[in-house]
Amino acid sequence: MHPDRLLDHLLSLPQVWDARLAPDARHVAWTWYRRLPTAQVFATATTGERAPVALTEAEGETTLVSWTFDAQGVVVEEDRYSDERTQLFLVRLSHPGEMMPLTEHHPPYFPRGGQLSPEGRYLFYGANYDFEQGRVIEPTWIYRLDLRTGERLAIARPLRPAWTAPLLNPQGTWVLYTRKDRHPSGRQVHLVRPDGSEDREVLNFGDRAKVWARWMPDGEHVLFTAENLEHEPPYRRAGLYHVSTGRITWIVDDPDWDVESAWPTPQGEVVLMQVREARAQAWLWRPDAPRLEPLVVDRGTFLPLGHPAHDPDLWVGLYYRSTHPRDVVLARKGEEGLLHVVASLTRVWDVTPLSPEDLTPAEDFRWRSVDGLEIQGWLYRARPNRKRAIIYIHGGPTSHIEDELITPIQYFVARGFNVLAVNYRGSTGFGLAFQEAIKEDGWGGREQADIATGAEALIRAGLAEPGRVGVTGTSYGGYSSWFLITHYPPEVIAAAAPICGMTDLVVDYETTRPDLRPYSEEMMGGSPQEVPEKYYERSPINFVQNIRGKLLIVQGMQDPNVTPENVRVVRERLEAHGIPYELLVFEDEGHGIVKPKNQRVLYKALADFFERALG
Repeated sequence: MHPDRLLDHLLSLPQVWDARLAPDARHVAWTWYRRLPTAQVFATATTGERAPVALTEAEGETTLVSWTFDAQGVVVEEDRYSDERTQLFLVRLSHPGEMMPLTEHHPPYFPRGGQLSPEGRYLFYGANYDFEQGRVIEPTWIYRLDLRTGERLAIARPLRPAWTAPLLNPQGTWVLYTRKDRHPSGRQVHLVRPDGSEDREVLNFGDRAKVWARWMPDGEHVLFTAENLEHEPPYRRAGLYHVSTGRITWIVDDPDWDVESAWPTPQGEVVLMQVREARAQAWLWRPDAPRLEPLVVDRGTFLPLGHPAHDPDLWVGLYYRSTHPRDVVLARKGEEGLLHVVASLTRVWDVTPLSPEDLTPAEDFRWRSVDGLEIQGWLYRARPNRKRAIIYIHGGPTSHIEDELITPIQYFVARGFNVLAVNYRGSTGFGLAFQEAIKEDGWGGREQADIATGAEALIRAGLAEPGRVGVTGTSYGGYSSWFLITHYPPEVIAAAAPICGMTDLVVDYETTRPDLRPYSEEMMGGSPQEVPEKYYERSPINFVQNIRGKLLIVQGMQDPNVTPENVRVVRERLEAHGIPYELLVFEDEGHGIVKPKNQRVLYKALADFFERALG
């Protein structure tokens, strides 16, 4: 298939994100990218009898936030201007397309979460805004908005900035939320009454330890995962907290297990996700039969959400692999114990001329970094092998790349590039110790050597020649692209195309969203005032005079995360040193280029740039 034709098909191939099963398990809703010109929220019955219905068809990117407790509607948020200052709406299943405003249009703050009380009168959400004083603040406070009177009551006032989204229990008696007041690295769980009359910390495993939590369907238990930093190596465990008694029941507390995440099903079961070597495996835990049962598909990755109401032997879940887009499916366990996909609820293959055979599968690829640490990546081979390669660097850095369908990678391969997606130290998916290893150096440390040695491994494997390896990525992937082109010779890194990447870590710290500053402090060991030398040494802007390779800068001009100020200051420095570069900006994009019309421009521009730079 011609690469441009493949790209057209890829950019109309829908991808599911954040699928959620309704409380009554009769419907499932999700955010669907590329089904419409912008991301929108869809839903369908779990019986699979009807095609998906667009609940929203808004102008801006619209994403799923929560289900209503009566399972008859969803709360969604629209990011009309790509700057993350979203507006919340209620959409009823019975009236798709009718978006009932819950909050104001384009607020001066960043909303977080959004959940309606059982009777529908109150909306609980977070906002970095003091409504009494009418001013933006750094911490995210938890608010109760009375939808009848418009009164906003701040029921919890964390002291320090942090990303937190409140969760109300089904009885409407407690609101669950998290704080980072104790240390930038940590996260503790609080419970507050809906009227703000009682606010107490309930889960704290150390000032620097992170805890994640959500309600079980009974509204009396909180399912949580928590870091155990006292053990060597550190690991994550999972348990249940009983609100009335304060008792903790551990589901898994085993350093050999290391829980990646956990969530409840509407039926009150617990799904535990174990990710090893970037491959995810789900396990089931039932309170009435407390043992772990594997939930594994015959191939690909399956994230179980729960049983559909009409059949307790089926599972609704999210399924994907490198030759299959993220898809909401029904699966059933076979005699051999494996789950088999029996139906697609999205019917994704009905809306595309593509088939799995048109896509390039991912291969496991390993090498050793400068200190001997084994690093894993996913290799996508071009055929024929033209001995040139692109390294695709994920963002975060606290995330990882799986065996999954990534549109630009598929297109780059079709254009004749071998592609390596790297899971450098600091990535999730390899245990907590590997994830925490990035903090030993801070950003711009050995995780960059992990990527550079990946380029050298490609050369040794005959997949690229010296001077024919380029790098690209978004967010932290953009920062890494900047770092590599300023610190490695063109024989190793010959070209870089950073997308929305930090250039000056001090500028980034000062201009980013306030809830992201603690993350910089966690990773760098302090603020720019506390460790100024490290911020200087790890900022690519201070080393642009070393650039000998080709450079293409990409930026979304509405980005509140890695702001355009990063580009403005680095352009001044590049021009002062006479370093040539190319620039591609998108006025209507924020943190990442997500609109299909813009992705078509971007992906072609990237492939053309690497064609010129790598030959």
